[in-house]
Amino acid sequence: MTAEVLTEHALDVLFRTARTANAWLDKPVPAEKLQQIYDLMKFGPTSANGCPLRIVFVQSPEAKARLKPCLLEMNVDKTMAAPAVAIFAMDMRFHEHLPFLFPHTDAKSWFDGNDALIAETAFRNSSLQAAYFIIAARALGLDCGPMSGFDAAKVNAAFFADGRFKVNFICNLGYGDHSKTFARGPRLSFDQAAEIV
Repeated sequence: MTAEVLTEHALDVLFRTARTANAWLDKPVPAEKLQQIYDLMKFGPTSANGCPLRIVFVQSPEAKARLKPCLLEMNVDKTMAAPAVAIFAMDMRFHEHLPFLFPHTDAKSWFDGNDALIAETAFRNSSLQAAYFIIAARALGLDCGPMSGFDAAKVNAAFFADGRFKVNFICNLGYGDHSKTFARGPRLSFDQAAEIV
């Protein structure tokens, strides 16, 4: 298959005009939309097709009440107002699925008993998958507000008490109120951030 170049409009939607949302319109995000996003993002590459990302979508008042005390104060109001909140977590036993996900070799044995490799691989690849999720959400018309302003131990205790999953980061989801969007911050130029050797 030959790669096709996206239109300028598509590139704007995904990158150039997309912004981190900090305020939300009172418009719900249906479960079907969340599943559509997942069904796009799941095709993004991960190491050995390990797919360690696990997602809890927080929408109910009861679930938001559990999440609220885990947040830094500056993130409480916007998160409670978001129509949906994705808790992006990593499965610390993701390698148990490798016989299904990566069947042509015994990849599970690479991780058995190696907690450091499990943690490193789970963190890197769940971060990748969460980034794919944000791009997929933008492609399907949602705004995103990713953040790391929370107490990870409290999130893990509130949502992942058995210890198998551990939070990576949190992302508010919905339809942003762009009248309250902050001015875009500067970015480094290519020459400041990259070199070709």
